[in-house]
Amino acid sequence: MTDAPRRTALDATHRALGATMTDFAGWDMPLRYSSEREEHVAVRTRAGLFDLSHMGEITVTGPQAGALLDHALVGNIGALKVGRARYTMICGPDGGILDDLIVYRLAEREFMVVANASNAQVVLDALTGRQAGFDAALRDDRDAYALIAVQGPESPGILKKLSPKVSTSLDQGGAPIADLDGLKYYAGLPGTVAGVEVLIARTGYTGEDGFELFVRPADAVALWTALTEAGRDVGLIPCGLSCRDTLRLEAGMPLYGHELTTALTPFDAGLGRVVKFEKEGDFVGRAALRAAAERAEQDPPRKLVGLIAEGRRVPRAGYPVVAADGTVIGEVTSGAPSPTLGKPIAIAYVDAGYAAPGTEGVRVDIRGTHEPYEVIALPFYKRQK
Repeated sequence: MTDAPRRTALDATHRALGATMTDFAGWDMPLRYSSEREEHVAVRTRAGLFDLSHMGEITVTGPQAGALLDHALVGNIGALKVGRARYTMICGPDGGILDDLIVYRLAEREFMVVANASNAQVVLDALTGRQAGFDAALRDDRDAYALIAVQGPESPGILKKLSPKVSTSLDQGGAPIADLDGLKYYAGLPGTVAGVEVLIARTGYTGEDGFELFVRPADAVALWTALTEAGRDVGLIPCGLSCRDTLRLEAGMPLYGHELTTALTPFDAGLGRVVKFEKEGDFVGRAALRAAAERAEQDPPRKLVGLIAEGRRVPRAGYPVVAADGTVIGEVTSGAPSPTLGKPIAIAYVDAGYAAPGTEGVRVDIRGTHEPYEVIALPFYKRQK
């Protein structure tokens, strides 16, 4: 037995590129290749290439696959059309968030659930525990895929160089296949990139346009190499997890373990919209989530807001947010320097009375010093479409 972190199919490639590696959720992953700022700016202005093979894929198949997911998750998954994806959550009976997920409908009777790396086993165990009574099968596909993401404004052009033009939306068996020109945001369809069969998804986590390519591990190096060559003339560079965090932070996207935890319901996190009470049948956590929704209407919980520093000190997760008189009114969940804004930024939960954009007197307690911050509505950054 060993506690050594797992390595992705691209591990040797990362090391050859001189990546700084780190243990993340039990995987040895690239933290950065050059500098966080350089990689961040590349994604915002050109394109970045990520290895996300640590994510957890779970395939659900069978006549009642959709019904199982409707019961197990808070979203209306059975209503998804083939080829589309949905952001959703899996909650405990008490309404606490076990993980946030993306679910792809690959066929009429086949779905792929993508969980965060740190929660993949938790999600698999929860789905297994909720499976009884449904004519559906679960398959742990974490070893079946490598996952490569291309993010940034140049990403569509890079993929088009490597993907044949698709003249029809159906393959010979009648299943949808990907046409990059017609692949919408939050969609995922099988296709071919650089001669490699992949599932092409358009569900990024950086605030930019981009694609995620689910591929057999044996094909990962060839695909990474082809993408690198295709993007070389437009400035594509490899990017690590560090800049991925600042990119999602600027885009106001929640990170499990920071903005989302088992102690919070989707309504506490300001994401009650993902809970679909109108869907048919019962689902795990319904009663607790209904109560949470009613509480949120009557007595609004702390709200998730953006904070922009007036000074240069960087806030970190767990730092208290205080009013002018020093009263604690919230807590920072994520914080970092923003390469795009040129200032430190943070996401924080604050009392509802201090959540309005422009609220004065809000500060962050950074090691005993109350640093002034501007309250804004999330996100900090939104790309021009």
